[in-house]
Amino acid sequence: MEDALRDGLTTIAEFVPKLVLFLVILIVGMIIAKVIGKAISAVLEKVGFDRAVERGGVKKALQNSKMDASDVVAKLIYYTLMLFVLQLAFGVFGPNPISDLITQVITFLPSLIVAIIILVVAAAIAAAVKTLVEGTLGGLSYGKALANGASVFILFLGIVAALEQVGVATAITTPILITILATIGGVIVIGVGGGLIKPMQNRWEGYLTKAEEEAPRIKEEAANAPSVKEQAEQAKAKAQGSSQDTGMTTGATSYDPSPRY
Repeated sequence: MEDALRDGLTTIAEFVPKLVLFLVILIVGMIIAKVIGKAISAVLEKVGFDRAVERGGVKKALQNSKMDASDVVAKLIYYTLMLFVLQLAFGVFGPNPISDLITQVITFLPSLIVAIIILVVAAAIAAAVKTLVEGTLGGLSYGKALANGASVFILFLGIVAALEQVGVATAITTPILITILATIGGVIVIGVGGGLIKPMQNRWEGYLTKAEEEAPRIKEEAANAPSVKEQAEQAKAKAQGSSQDTGMTTGATSYDPSPRY
């Protein structure tokens, strides 16, 4: 009985200092991570990170959110730092499953960050290509459709690259590609077996004739369209005007004309 009591007291005496150290590391680390996150958010806003990212089409994704792009980056950094804090805090108890799980998450983070960067860059390129194609071929009836198609294609490539970065592209894209190829193969087999060779030949002749007729119009639209530099300046002016309007609206909303005592 005395040995059991002595062992229990010894266990408590060993556990309490570790628990106190765990709480100290957790609280101090949380404060430091929060300060660093706020500082990074302020620096990103000061250097114009939000305006640069919004030009890439991220603004639409965040328009229903209470956070802007710099806040999202600051939150990601904050939670990343908190993972390191938790790993250090749980380390005081020695080897344990929680520390192993946090280590695996931390190991996965670099790939996830690179994947996010790939998506942001792909969105920016897609938005730029869409604006360029619309500005060049906007006078044609199918100009907008071409712009949207090019934008979606670039986004698709960005998503595939991001999935490859995190190691899940094969499990997701392979079934999709197999389905698409099987659908195309089925259409060809049914078309050939169903006697659609002649109708398809006539349809392709119509497509080629239409393309020959549209070629001069496309060339004329491209020649009369603003240059890439002019389109970039117009997009920049539009983005700056939108930012100024948003700032004025926010200021007008937050103004309170009631007297203060």
